[in-house]
Amino acid sequence: MYRNVKILIVDDEQIALRNLEHVMEKEGYVVTGTQRGPQALKLLEEQCFDVVLTDLKMEKVDGMQILKKCKDLYPDTEVIMITGYATIQSAIQAMKKGAYDYIAKPFKLDEVRKVVREAVEKVGLKNENAQLRAEIEKFEGKVKIITQDSLMQKLLDTARQIAPTDCNVLIGGESGTGKELFARHIHFNSNRAEGPFFAINCGAFTEELLSNELFGHEKGAFTGATTLKKGLIEMASRGTLFLDEITEMPSSMQVKLLRVIQEKEVLRLGATEPVKVDVRFIAASNRDIHDAIKNNSFRQDLYFRLNVVSLHIPPLSERKDDIPLLSYYFLKKYAALMKKDVTEISQDVISLLMNYDFPGNVRELENIIERGVALSNNNKIEIAHLPEDLKELSIRTFRKKEGRIPSLEEQETAYIQWVLKEVGGNKTIASQILGIDRVSLWRKLKKYGLEIE
Repeated sequence: MYRNVKILIVDDEQIALRNLEHVMEKEGYVVTGTQRGPQALKLLEEQCFDVVLTDLKMEKVDGMQILKKCKDLYPDTEVIMITGYATIQSAIQAMKKGAYDYIAKPFKLDEVRKVVREAVEKVGLKNENAQLRAEIEKFEGKVKIITQDSLMQKLLDTARQIAPTDCNVLIGGESGTGKELFARHIHFNSNRAEGPFFAINCGAFTEELLSNELFGHEKGAFTGATTLKKGLIEMASRGTLFLDEITEMPSSMQVKLLRVIQEKEVLRLGATEPVKVDVRFIAASNRDIHDAIKNNSFRQDLYFRLNVVSLHIPPLSERKDDIPLLSYYFLKKYAALMKKDVTEISQDVISLLMNYDFPGNVRELENIIERGVALSNNNKIEIAHLPEDLKELSIRTFRKKEGRIPSLEEQETAYIQWVLKEVGGNKTIASQILGIDRVSLWRKLKKYGLEIE
């Protein structure tokens, strides 16, 4: 099952050692053997073994010492004890100290093979899980943005260019598009990458709680303040603070934040002296911040301080080519986390997803794929594994197009094209769905410059 498995065998009886070496080599393992305990300790210091078979009773260095050394150096290595002095006490002692199993002499070779094979499988599974977690963390990285869309690629290039400059950034986009992911991407590509990254949703707290979270308080500042609390602004010094839904921040708080940005210092509640801070601010909003400025719910001077560079992340409906790519990324992620052998997404599912407008954007797609992996009872996500409303219809949403609200003509054109695509170009069926006769459909196709067969 696992290639290049390294096994160390330690037994002071030469015949027993040779027999075990021969059997393990025939099993395909890479075997190292020694009759001396001190030599075994030296070998362990020089290299890591997957499994160690060691005699319990040996002169100078016994099996318990080898077990301890092995667990100190390589906690994931499995140790199997072999001894001719089988007692319940020694077995319990060995198992308590981390031995995988305990075999008494004289042993049957089939029994040894079985125990070693099980130990090897356990080590292999632990290694695979560790590698998989590392791979997911590295690939997702909490900063890895999966895209093949040209506009998104340009945004990523811009993010990489501004990352080292330390300027404040304002990110716009609908909920679920990945604004925090972009903020993390900027942070981990900046000179602050070794520093902290904190994120807070400004709309998730009352004014008092938000103030406490951001600015902190001194001991005794109010009833219940039994200890000093540093706020996130202070804790993020030499790092980055991501302020999500910045337009939800109360006006009084906006004034305090503006002062922090201007003076580079923060004053805890109840304090008399400010604390110097070095923080990069990245703010985000799913609202039109200019509208918030016009209705006086957001300060224009704070906007200018935060909006040194602005990025706008397009909704998933405007980057359809990313849907299959993201779907398979989430499939791999959740199949690994759930330990399920789900490796495919049916073409019917992909087609349905491509025709869906995703009002919840990437976050909604992730939830759909997570659900599909959870419900799948084979290696594929099928239509049956999708949410009921998604199986029954494709929800279409009305979005701004290139910064403006699309006209009725544009919406009608897009809807007619979508219906025709759904029915394979059959105009008779399309006209029935649209609630018009075939001649009216033909006129609309001509009017909007759509292909007429």
